[in-house]
Amino acid sequence: MDEIRGRAWRRSKSRTKSRIGSGSTEIKWSSEKNWKLMYTRSEKLHRAKQLGIEYPKRTVRQTLDEEQPQDE
Repeated sequence: MDEIRGRAWRRSKSRTKSRIGSGSTEIKWSSEKNWKLMYTRSEKLHRAKQLGIEYPKRTVRQTLDEEQPQDE
């Protein structure tokens, strides 16, 4: 029985073959962009530095406690 393969099959085959052993055209996977999908602290710190945001986020109370000296 002859299989009729359509355009969708040819396109999917061409996409998978183009990724395998193509050298310079190989797809480079970048790091995660979604904050929730970053797993390690170092990745989050690096990304926070890139974005210019403070990580880990400090509450107002933590900031005030740090600024005021404690009387003993």
